[in-house]
Amino acid sequence: MPELPEVETVRRGLAPTLVGARISRVEMRRENLRIPFPQRFAERLQGRQITALQRRAKYLIAALDDNQALIAHLGMSGSFRVENAADPVGSFVAPHSKDPAHDHVVIHLDDSLVTYNDPRRFGFMTLADHAQLDALPFFANLGVEPLSNNFNSETLAELFAGRKTSLKAALLDQKLIAGLGNIYVCEALHRAGLAPDRPASDIAARESAPTGKTERLVRAIRAVLEEAIAAGGSSLRDHRQADGSLGYFQHNFGVYGRTGESCPKPKCKGIIQRRIQNGRSTFFCPQCQK
Repeated sequence: MPELPEVETVRRGLAPTLVGARISRVEMRRENLRIPFPQRFAERLQGRQITALQRRAKYLIAALDDNQALIAHLGMSGSFRVENAADPVGSFVAPHSKDPAHDHVVIHLDDSLVTYNDPRRFGFMTLADHAQLDALPFFANLGVEPLSNNFNSETLAELFAGRKTSLKAALLDQKLIAGLGNIYVCEALHRAGLAPDRPASDIAARESAPTGKTERLVRAIRAVLEEAIAAGGSSLRDHRQADGSLGYFQHNFGVYGRTGESCPKPKCKGIIQRRIQNGRSTFFCPQCQK
């Protein structure tokens, strides 16, 4: 599933085309994705201007000029592509390989087409009152955004204080921190030199005070996410950017998918290992992650 950097990359790729544009028509090629489209979906979007494009965790939110919001989730294999309406085969940085049989929604703007493609159909789109987004089941229990000003060592120490679950499991808990996924948690823990199976509470001092471990982890999470966004995300399986090009952060992985390789940290002689935690693959260096 695309993680926060991939969704943020898509948002940044779509924003120049979508923000300020007016939707002239919506072409729906099926009645549902993971869930049914809302009633009169195409009709309610027609004529609306998109005033902003935001991201919350792994969700895209297009604010509309009637105070509604178009919410989209990419699921496992969803992607958007932008095409010139006059030349729908062009305008890509790289060739687009998606099968048009899986083009399920086409949003017609004045001079562009934005197409949603999803072979597995685990994504979805819906409409909601923008002012009531925080009350929706999608957003009601989401934790702090890891790239926001609210995410700091004090916040992380408070969230993890007293938690006996593993550090990795706590980082993946969307009710605590929104948008972190398996790839970037493995990478951040490696950079911070913290073992994925240590209790989450170990990085907080008494009375929920931050420690050096907390500060290292916050810095590592921010750095990994920002570098991944700058690289266009990680193109594992289905992810492509809105212009059709691939992300390249997978070439910078320190541990993820590198079982049996030498740890890339200078002077570390460890070998990357893989184990299963809570049903997910964890990649780590037992030598430098303590």
